[in-house]
Amino acid sequence: MKKSLVTSAALGVLSLTLATGALAQGSGAVACAPTNEAQIGALFDRWNNSLRTLDPDKVVANYAPDGVLLATVSNQPRTNPAEIRDYFVKFLKSEPQGTIDKRIVKIGCNVAQDVGTYTFRFKDGGTVHARYTYVYEWVNGQWLIAHHHSSAMPEARAAKN
Repeated sequence: MKKSLVTSAALGVLSLTLATGALAQGSGAVACAPTNEAQIGALFDRWNNSLRTLDPDKVVANYAPDGVLLATVSNQPRTNPAEIRDYFVKFLKSEPQGTIDKRIVKIGCNVAQDVGTYTFRFKDGGTVHARYTYVYEWVNGQWLIAHHHSSAMPEARAAKN
């Protein structure tokens, strides 16, 4: 009888553990979106291609609804789609096109970072060398920019002074 009670108790604990584990893996658990360095790198290409359209709405579509833009040529942090759009309405007039010079990609669960340097060329022939950080989040089945920071290279500014 004692052996039967111990076995029943053990089976009960095992059943409870399995049920709890199944719940944790159900709707409450977070699944990590599969990705790799090449796919994250291609997100810059997607963003850069949206610049080519000269349509600020297509550029803004790359950003999460709560995304933040700290732009190279603006002192104002842009913290919502309307502010980000306002920046690109002005920036796109120069017909910018970016090229990655050097990058480092780090991938986590539903978040990825693309950090490095890039060069922008403009329709007037001018260029800007800048550092960048893109932080992407997996939102509603797609990678969107949660944070984008770009700043001109300090050495280039120092050389102009």
